[in-house]
Amino acid sequence: MEDARFEDGAVEKPMRLRAETSDDLVVISALVQDAVAQTSDMSWLKRKHRFALLLNRFRWEDREDAARANRPFERVQSMLTIDGVLSVKGQGVDPTDKDTVLDLLSIAFEAGEDLAGRLMLTFAGDGAIALDVECLDVTLQDMSRPYEARAQRVPSHPEDG
Repeated sequence: MEDARFEDGAVEKPMRLRAETSDDLVVISALVQDAVAQTSDMSWLKRKHRFALLLNRFRWEDREDAARANRPFERVQSMLTIDGVLSVKGQGVDPTDKDTVLDLLSIAFEAGEDLAGRLMLTFAGDGAIALDVECLDVTLQDMSRPYEARAQRVPSHPEDG
């Protein structure tokens, strides 16, 4: 007998997490590691002080179960939303090239005065987006059912010599 899965509409529910502290952010950063997105799926709503990025994230939380059951690894579309954004700066990311595919490596927070600081989204290939924020307010929410990952292997990051 096979365990029920989220895509079967059973036990597992879509993930929805919120980070208000650096410790919370570590969890979200781990879950979005190796997520892929296009620049066309990135938006800064300046008047609402919100930055949003639609990601296709690897389901790290399901990796061991998938391997144990010898079934394909999965991805899920997720929305990463950052509120309280005062400014956005990019390096190595051209927002006008809507076909660019980005591979998210990590999210980190550099605290400033009071609750403010800088949120850094780091991408493969030396790309980065810096978000100056009033406070740490990050939400990760799954938007689709999981689907079979095209790559049939777990993303890896071998360390250099």
